[in-house]
Amino acid sequence: MTPRPRARSGSRARDRRGSRFTPYALLAVVAVLTLVGTLMVTLGGDGDDGDATAVRTTTSPATTPPASPSRTSKPSKSPKPAKSPRHSATPTATAQSKKRSSPTAAAPAPAPAAGGPAPLAGRIRPGRTYDGIATFYDAGDGDGACLFGPAGTTLTAAMNTADYETSKACGAYIRVRASSGKSITVRVTNECPAPCKPGQLDLSAEAFAQLAAPVQGQTAITWSLVSPAVSTNVALRYKTGSSVHWCAIQAIGHRNPVARLEVRTSGGGWRGLSRTSYNYFLSEDGAGCGGAIRLTDIYGQQLTFTGIALRPDAVQRTAAQFARHA
Repeated sequence: MTPRPRARSGSRARDRRGSRFTPYALLAVVAVLTLVGTLMVTLGGDGDDGDATAVRTTTSPATTPPASPSRTSKPSKSPKPAKSPRHSATPTATAQSKKRSSPTAAAPAPAPAAGGPAPLAGRIRPGRTYDGIATFYDAGDGDGACLFGPAGTTLTAAMNTADYETSKACGAYIRVRASSGKSITVRVTNECPAPCKPGQLDLSAEAFAQLAAPVQGQTAITWSLVSPAVSTNVALRYKTGSSVHWCAIQAIGHRNPVARLEVRTSGGGWRGLSRTSYNYFLSEDGAGCGGAIRLTDIYGQQLTFTGIALRPDAVQRTAAQFARHA
């Protein structure tokens, strides 16, 4: 009967030895796993931290952004123009410039000083007095070689061929003074061919009657170019038959005589058109027809017009006029 309890006792002893050794084995396994985990974290930790930092920098508004020149320079400089009075004035000037350059308006170049020289003038120059005689003719509605159309209530004159100068005198305002002391202002709308002599003006009957009695037939005069006050702006007109292949352009209602008319070509440059005796500027090959137009008066002032439609025989008013000169 004695061996059986020993066997049970031995069995219990083996169980106790197992319970003593098992914790140590577990501790050893935990230690090994911990060591392996530590090595893995050490080897892969830098890449994980970098990604996490990038995500936080991108998504968290409280995190300071990385020092990047392209990101820090723009936010630091952009608020300054908004606070600076210099920059706040610029949009106002731009808006005014855009308002001037409407489709049919002109953007005038700076005008020369009033009373200054007229470098582009021809035979008729400001500041000079010319001697001649005045005659008169039935001017009808005031139209003539300049092809402006009816003159309305404006007093008109036909300029002698020499001073007409291939229509360069068209539209010029002339102050005419008679020997009696009476004076009038007329506008050149026509040409007076021979026997009209240089210096001679052939006035409309209404104009002549304000200087002398019509029964006299003629009277001695002096005359000079003037730049008067006017109530209208410059207008432009394409001649009948104009197209993109051929066109002729005319300026109407200008205060000062026109020296040049240019058109913008497809290449972006300006091309001067030749002037005809009937007061149109001609583009025989169609270059610039329907594009921007630039006028230059005898004083050198320029007016540039855009949005002028290529509509033959249509008077198109603009919003600009040449400056007045003393």
